[in-house]
Amino acid sequence: MARIADVLKNQRILSIEAEQTVLEASRFMTEFNIGAVPVMRDGELVGIFSERDLMRRVVSAGRSPALTKVAEVMTSRPVVLSPDDSVETAAFAMQEHGFRHLPVCEGKQLRGIISLRDVMVRSRERAAS
Repeated sequence: MARIADVLKNQRILSIEAEQTVLEASRFMTEFNIGAVPVMRDGELVGIFSERDLMRRVVSAGRSPALTKVAEVMTSRPVVLSPDDSVETAAFAMQEHGFRHLPVCEGKQLRGIISLRDVMVRSRERAAS
């Protein structure tokens, strides 16, 4: 059974700070071609900011991305997985909660983020072998 740690092996740990603006976060996500990013405050995970948050809580609400702080519109207290959890656990959690991205932490230390795409690729690899 594949562990999340196996999926994250070569992944660069990316995050933003809660006090950054939505505009800064959006540019960061565009630069790294990612759909969601963990949000940190004082070195600890406090939320996740996704394209869905951007559309629902900023664009549709008529808020200014340049004036809105990520902390105001992020998903707070996200579901978090452990590197020791299985890829199947990640798939179940994503399906159960309707998420496409989940942060991975070891204790309070951010280890990365796993996406539905990562889970699907790993599932196809297992089916092919």
